Amino acid sequence: MAEGIVIRRAHFPGRAPIDAYGNGGFRFAEMSHRGSILCLPSGVHGWEPADPAALSLEDFARVFGEAADIEVLLVGCGRDLKPLPAALKAALKEARISADPMSTGAAVRTYNVLLAEDRAVAAALVAVD
Repeated sequence: MAEGIVIRRAHFPGRAPIDAYGNGGFRFAEMSHRGSILCLPSGVHGWEPADPAALSLEDFARVFGEAADIEVLLVGCGRDLKPLPAALKAALKEARISADPMSTGAAVRTYNVLLAEDRAVAAALVAVD
């Protein structure tokens, strides 16, 4: 007998450029995702920061789990640039990850360029309307 609909965490198991962003989500790999995303060496993951306006250390647990494979983390903060909290900056520095906060649009464009250059890049992208 069928079990019904199974809800799984959003995950695309590969590195893919971001084709479009806006309307509360992203398009990549001929798919779309509503909400924020993490683009990591292990793939593209759905991401739900507790408060997108005030990112915390806990929001980046998956990033720290893959720190050995990340040199640059682009943080798309939404429409506007917001500085990263001091504790988060310090933890990323200790993990040897260079973090660059910027608007989500700028982060998407920069991520695509660095990905095309096969750099060890990751992105934490807050969805924008």
